[in-house]
Amino acid sequence: MRRARRCRCIGFHPRFFYFAPHGYIMGEEVLKLEELESIRLKDLLQLDQVRAAELMGISQPTFHRIITEARRKIARALVEGKAIRIETGHYVPVNRLLLRR
Repeated sequence: MRRARRCRCIGFHPRFFYFAPHGYIMGEEVLKLEELESIRLKDLLQLDQVRAAELMGISQPTFHRIITEARRKIARALVEGKAIRIETGHYVPVNRLLLRR
C-alpha cells in the first residue's frame, strides 16, 4: 500500500494557465503546478536541488523526479508544437519571504 501523498509547498500562483504555439496545435501537455514550481525554483531562481526541495517540502529525489518530468513535458511541447496547460493540484501556498533567504 502506498503512503499518502504529501502536499507540495508552492511559493507563487501563476497568472496564466495556458500557452500555445501560433498556428496549428498538435495536442497539449498538462503541466502540474508543482512541476512549474520546480522549474521556477531550479531554472529561474537558480537554486540547487536540495534547497529547492526544502522549499517545496519534499525530498531531493522527489524534487528530481518532478523537475525531470516537467522538463520532458516542456521539451515535447516545444518540439512537437503542443500547447501547455497548467493544472492546479494538491498544494499548500507558502510565504514568499521564505524564498529570499
